[in-house]
Amino acid sequence: MTTQADARAAREGSASHPVLKRRYWALAVITLVYAMNIADRFVLSTLIEPIKAEFQLSDASVGFLTGVALAIFYTAAGLPLGALADRVNRRNMIMWALSVWSLFTAACGMAQNFWQLLLARIGVGVGEAGGTPPSHSILADYFRPSERIIAMSVFALGIAIGSGIGGIGGGLLAERFGWRHGLIVFAFASIPVLLLLLTVREPQRGASDVAAAAAKAPGIGETIAFIRSQRALVHVIAGATIATFSGMGLVWWTPAFLARSHGFSVGEAGFEVGMMSGVGGAAALVAATLVTFKLARMAPKWQCHFLAWVTLLITIPGVLAHSVSDKAMALWLLWLFIPFTNVYVGPMLALLQNLVRPDMRGVTVAVVLFTANIANLAIAPQLIGIASDLIAPHIADPAQSLRIALAFAGLTGIWAALHFWMAIKSLPGDLARAGTL
Repeated sequence: MTTQADARAAREGSASHPVLKRRYWALAVITLVYAMNIADRFVLSTLIEPIKAEFQLSDASVGFLTGVALAIFYTAAGLPLGALADRVNRRNMIMWALSVWSLFTAACGMAQNFWQLLLARIGVGVGEAGGTPPSHSILADYFRPSERIIAMSVFALGIAIGSGIGGIGGGLLAERFGWRHGLIVFAFASIPVLLLLLTVREPQRGASDVAAAAAKAPGIGETIAFIRSQRALVHVIAGATIATFSGMGLVWWTPAFLARSHGFSVGEAGFEVGMMSGVGGAAALVAATLVTFKLARMAPKWQCHFLAWVTLLITIPGVLAHSVSDKAMALWLLWLFIPFTNVYVGPMLALLQNLVRPDMRGVTVAVVLFTANIANLAIAPQLIGIASDLIAPHIADPAQSLRIALAFAGLTGIWAALHFWMAIKSLPGDLARAGTL
């Protein structure tokens, strides 16, 4: 233990550690890239109703288009691209990914039928799959283990910023110019961000860790085997996956829910959800980041307690918001739910980075993205859409079928909280094996 402490002190105090100005600039730019990722993804959920009307789609077809099509190729490309992130220049890889998903977002706006839109959506998935693993890996090398919970909480602000821009901007553009122009504008908005990435420097791998990265990165199989041996890590990944289903899965369908159950227009629904996700989400994440300053100085188990309680508590307004018939009450409950759906992300990502070796981070992030996006992009939109279609013929008002499907889907937050609590028992041993304790 003394050897590890000495190694940590030497590494943290070394001149090779990135200077503060450089690492905070990198954090700001990479967070902005992540915001563009989320915005390009979220804008399509805002535009569900006009797209559904133009192409005459069922809810199940909409779920496949907005979720499954993206998820299949996102997850299929995720592991090899995660392994690539452990081997190549990560800054350049992020630039490539941003270019690809932006071009295909523009292609979505030019699609003339369902199949063209589907193919373009697949291209978006491949591009987005290449952006997050290298982003996480770079930040882990810019920030020490004790600082990662703060860095990853700031990074998670990209979700709030992106969803706010995607919801508000997408809705307003669609009402004024049509849904196609909304997608094309968001695609070209990535160009300034691409130029900013040129100012980010590639850090040395393992520069901020007790155990430096190996000369040769391990293979995917070796990394997967290590992940499976880390019981706390398995529970954190499981909790994050289910929390993504219960949180973002519901948010995906909320604009459509507001339109059908409460008579909102596309612009009104996009504005409301955008404000909740953007302004409310940013405020919630900033507050959570202040909490993480304290958590970073405490035993790691308190991060798990934080994850569990947040996930459990927001389940209540999430279920009730999609159950009540009063519009004002539904909006009030959604304000207690949507802004907090991503509060768990920062502490979860910090735990994730600290529970594996530096040379395994790209693949590890790809694994959690694989499971989370299967839940968030494939299972949640598709399952909720199918459930809505199945419920509709059996109720007096078929337009309310989506409300019922969403209310039941929200209950899965309880399951997610249990996994975060179960991670606590194995946490000390797993951190020691990863060389970050």
